[in-house]
Amino acid sequence: MTDALRQLARSPVLVAAIFIAGIGGTFQYGFHISVLNSPSLFIKELVNSTCQQRYGHSLEPWELSLIWSFIVSIYCIGGLAGTLYAGHLAGLYGRKKTLLLNNVVAICGAVLMLLSKTALSFEMIMVARVLYGLNAGVSLTVHTMYILECAPKRLRGMVGVSVASFVSLGKFFGQLLGISEVLGTEERWIWLLAFSGAAGLLQMLTLPFLPESPRYLLLEKADKHGCETALRRLWGAKMDPGPEMEEMLAEHTTLKGVKIQGLTDLFLDHNVRWQLLTILVTFVTLQLCGINAVYLYSFDVFQAAGIAKESLRYAALGTGLCEVSTSIACVLIIESTGKRVLLFRGYLCMAASLALLTLTLYLQDSVSWMPYCSMVLIFAYIFFFSSGPAGVTAPLPGEIFTQSYKPPAFMVACILNWVGLFLVGMLFPLIVEHLDYFCFLVFFVFCFFSGVFVWFHVPETKNKTVLEISEDFKRMHQKRRDSLQSKLSSIHINNIQTAISTKL
Repeated sequence: MTDALRQLARSPVLVAAIFIAGIGGTFQYGFHISVLNSPSLFIKELVNSTCQQRYGHSLEPWELSLIWSFIVSIYCIGGLAGTLYAGHLAGLYGRKKTLLLNNVVAICGAVLMLLSKTALSFEMIMVARVLYGLNAGVSLTVHTMYILECAPKRLRGMVGVSVASFVSLGKFFGQLLGISEVLGTEERWIWLLAFSGAAGLLQMLTLPFLPESPRYLLLEKADKHGCETALRRLWGAKMDPGPEMEEMLAEHTTLKGVKIQGLTDLFLDHNVRWQLLTILVTFVTLQLCGINAVYLYSFDVFQAAGIAKESLRYAALGTGLCEVSTSIACVLIIESTGKRVLLFRGYLCMAASLALLTLTLYLQDSVSWMPYCSMVLIFAYIFFFSSGPAGVTAPLPGEIFTQSYKPPAFMVACILNWVGLFLVGMLFPLIVEHLDYFCFLVFFVFCFFSGVFVWFHVPETKNKTVLEISEDFKRMHQKRRDSLQSKLSSIHINNIQTAISTKL
C-alpha cells in the first residue's frame, strides 16, 4: 500500500485526472440519487401551483404522487438512454472528448432547473431530470473507462475504487447541500438542483489540460507516439511506460483483426461466459443488496434510539459520511487486500448484518437497548458495503474484459444498474408495505448468493493484465469441469462394474 501511494504521489497529473474525471463523472450520478429528498415538498408545491394557475384546481393526492413518481423515475430512463449510447460515443470520439461534450448536457439541465420556478413549469424539471440522467448514464461508463485506462497496472485497483468514492461523495453532497442551513430552503432549492451544472462546468474548464486515454490512442487509433506521450504525462517522466506499452501491444496483437464487439457477440461468445456472469451477478446485487432499505429504516432506528426528530437529518448525514470515509479507506487497502477478498467478505458480512438487523428490528419494541444494536448494525452494513461491493464492482468490466468487449460489457453493467435503480424505486415501497422490516431477508438472499458466487467463480484481479485474468477464468473453470468429468467417469465405471458383478 505504501509503495502504491508513493507511486501515485509521483504522478500528479494522474491524481488531477482522478479528481477532474470524478467531479464531472460518477459524482453526478451519486448527487442525483440523494438530492431530491430535501426539496421534495417545494417541488410538489410548484406542481400544484402550476396546475392551479393553468387549470384552476388543485391536484388530488394520488395525482400529485403520480407526477412526483414520474419526476423521480424519469432520471433512470434518461440514464438508461445515455448508457446505450455511451460505448459507441467513447469509441467514436474518444473518452476525453465524450466527457467534455457530456458536460454540455448537464449545463443545459441546470439552466432548465433555474428557470423552472420563474416559468411555473414542472415540465422543465422533468426535462432537466432526463438530461441529468443522460449525463449520468454517459459519465458512469466513460468516466470508468477513461480513468482505468489512464492508470498503471500497479494502481488500477486503487484508481478504480475512486469511481465508487465519487458516487459516495455525490450522495453526501446531495445530503449536505440539501439541509436548510445551505440550499434546502424555499428560496434556494432551484440552486440546489442546478448544482450539477457547476460540477459540469468545472470539468469542462479543466479536462482539456489532461491527455486522452493511452489505451484508446494505442489500441483503437494505433497512435504509438501519442500513447507514449500520454503515459509520460500521466505517470511522470521518471516512470518507464515501456513494459506496460508492450503489454498493450501484446493485447493489440492478440486482438488484431478483431472488431469492437456488440451486445449479441458478448452474450454468444463462450470464451467470456464467466466474465459476463460475474458482471450480471455483481451489478444486479449492487442494486438489490438492500442499501436503500437500510437508509430508509435508519430514520426509524435513530428515532427509536432517542435522537430528536429535528436532528434526524444530521444523523442521516452521518450515514452518508460513513459511506464516503469508508470508500476512501477502501482506496488505501485494495492493493494489499485484493478485490476478490473485498467482494466475498463484503457480501457475506452484509448478509450477516441484514440477518441480525431483521432480528433487532423485530425485538425493538420488546427490549429497550435493541435500537442501539440496530444503529451499530446499520453503520456496520454501510461499512462493509462501501469497503467491498460499492468500491470494487464499478470498475470490474474494464478489468476482466479485453478491449474489444469493454464497450458492450460496460453497457450491460450500466443497463443493469439503471434498470435495477428504477425497479427498486418503483417496487421497494410495495415490498416494505407488505413485508415491513422482513424485507431485509430478501436482500440477505442476494448478498449471500453473490458472496458464494464470487468465492467459487471469480479469480483475483490484483496486479494482473486483462489477458492474465482471462486465462485465470479459463483455468479456474476448466479445473472444475475436469473434476466433474472425472467424478462422472468414476461413477459410470463403478456402475458398469456393479452391473458386471451382478450378472456374474
